[in-house]
Amino acid sequence: QPQLVESGVGLVQPGGSLRLSCVASGFSSSGFTFDVYTLTWFRHAPGNEREAVSCVRGADIVTNYADSVKGRFTISRDNAKNTVYLEMNSLKHDDTDVYYCAARFLRCSNAGKDMKYWGEGTLVTVSS
Repeated sequence: QPQLVESGVGLVQPGGSLRLSCVASGFSSSGFTFDVYTLTWFRHAPGNEREAVSCVRGADIVTNYADSVKGRFTISRDNAKNTVYLEMNSLKHDDTDVYYCAARFLRCSNAGKDMKYWGEGTLVTVSS
């Protein structure tokens, strides 16, 4: 069955950088290959609503959603490795969150209800 597994959990100082990875497997069982799926990074902290960060389609077309991370976070994908990345720079305390990757078919969306598959999340803590 299709699965998404995030990695890159850790503690980083304010102003530092991290690169998150999300590796997909089993997508051929859905009837479509990984490269036709759109991948989106979300983040969710206790007491807050889930927030879409950015989205990338199979042909590397990007849609950015969160104004607070524009110019600091970059989404990318490597279809040959079935992987999507989130490069995070100039990290702030408010970036502390659990980060999730999710997949849907063809089009970008910032609505969690539109996602077909979810990873379990990875924790990022920004603290001095």
